[in-house]
Amino acid sequence: PPVVHGTGNNIIVNPLQRGNPLLETIRNVGQEFGDIVVDYQVGRTTGVLFLSLKYHRLHPEYIHTRIEKLGHAYSLRILLIVCDVSEHRDSIRELTKICLMNNMTVIVAFSFDEAGHYLSTFKQFEHKPPDMIKERVEKGFYSLFQSSLTSINKINKTDVQTLRTSLGSFANVAKASSDQLSNLPGLGNAKVKHIKNAFEKPIRNRA
Repeated sequence: PPVVHGTGNNIIVNPLQRGNPLLETIRNVGQEFGDIVVDYQVGRTTGVLFLSLKYHRLHPEYIHTRIEKLGHAYSLRILLIVCDVSEHRDSIRELTKICLMNNMTVIVAFSFDEAGHYLSTFKQFEHKPPDMIKERVEKGFYSLFQSSLTSINKINKTDVQTLRTSLGSFANVAKASSDQLSNLPGLGNAKVKHIKNAFEKPIRNRA
């Protein structure tokens, strides 16, 4: 899909977002509706999908469809999550895994106001030096990579470094065979089993 070039300081908003209380929390930048594949375009190469965890509980297939439609559009792709449920750990872990495999960055906000602040900040970052933004995103990516993998039973930070160095990406870790993993230093049968289970067993949402 074509990238819509907005005017000035306006965030381009997908018409599907009409009525979202998030729109009322965006400050210091303008908004205009446009035909875009993401929910919010905050820069010529930066697109944001928005997801409320409450909505995700009711429609778990929704975000998969949206990411699929996104294809390879935008060089910086963000999933902005509003955490509006009490039991959120499993859902965020699942969504983090999906995003890492689809070259997306996860941002978790704990209120609509906080989410609106992020959108405004992203737009204001549009004209900052790209290296500055890239550095922030890369730091965020490694932190996400590490926290996701260390949430797997028995996996420590040294193991994460081994996986990153040997396999390169989160998607490659997810697709690695048991034999590939067993050949890596420090990964015994128990750790390999836990890694395979983390990626192959479905995560059940708690009500």
